[in-house]
Amino acid sequence: MKKNLTLVVAVLFLAPAVFANNWGLGLKVGVGQNDPKDIKKFDSMLTAPKNSLDEEHFFSGLEAMYEIDLDNESNKIGIRLGYEGFGENKAEKSAKTISGSLITEEEIALEEETYAIPVTIYYKKDNGVNKLSYFAGIGATFVRSKLTYSEEEEVETIAGIDISETGYSESLSKGKIFPHIVLGAEYRFTELFALGLEAKYNIGAKVKKDGWVLSDRSGISGALTARFYF
Repeated sequence: MKKNLTLVVAVLFLAPAVFANNWGLGLKVGVGQNDPKDIKKFDSMLTAPKNSLDEEHFFSGLEAMYEIDLDNESNKIGIRLGYEGFGENKAEKSAKTISGSLITEEEIALEEETYAIPVTIYYKKDNGVNKLSYFAGIGATFVRSKLTYSEEEEVETIAGIDISETGYSESLSKGKIFPHIVLGAEYRFTELFALGLEAKYNIGAKVKKDGWVLSDRSGISGALTARFYF
């Protein structure tokens, strides 16, 4: 994935000068819908002494874009390719028991990792420097989620001598493509820099495998993006 993003960036920087100001790169941070149903169920089944549940609604990402001028550059048709990485959803239990001269420490966890690659085609009403421009678009997102169950156990004596250490993990992963709708605006501070705010609605973004819900990003998300044009 990192190699693909590097290639996209390299191609953009090598674009001919005739396309100047129609190419761009963006840095994005956002927050969105996130419903880790099965992780919540797993957490509800974990018992004392120590449990924790992390639900992460934030994401960050990169985007590359190209815009075609219409009507003396006041209107544009554009395409954006992005990468978004989501924070982990995680439920875990840790326990420590003492039996005679032995101390046993146990950790059990269910953890989700998800990333997305959205492609959006949009129309933008470009109002120029020091003004707000508006855009609306539709597109498709490829999302991939991985759900991992893990166990770890360490046994040592009260004196601190290690006796044994065991571990086990198993994971499910799956990708899915779903549609999305985007509405937003950006303020152009200079010819080279703009700050954009957008709302996106993901349609049917639930990823399931073998009866497990790996992730569910369906619904509304919002993002703030710093865009650099050249």
